[in-house]
Amino acid sequence: MEDYLLATWHPSTRPPALHLAAEAGTQWLGLEVRHHQQQDDSHATVEFVARYRIAGRGQRLRELSRFVRQDGRWYYVDGDIS
Repeated sequence: MEDYLLATWHPSTRPPALHLAAEAGTQWLGLEVRHHQQQDDSHATVEFVARYRIAGRGQRLRELSRFVRQDGRWYYVDGDIS
């Protein structure tokens, strides 16, 4: 999963690594896209909720993400977490 996320993250904001499994006992459960909107030919936003568990306790992460299309591919740029 980390390899895919890094490959689809725009180089201008992409971190060198994500360390998603660094927290012992983290289990990713799913991702639900709640809404998406294309602003123009090369900009879009996506609202999603990610579900996961840390040491057996359920967690949710909601983000409004910004994407840019470059060379025909969509790349994640950044987002606002709430």
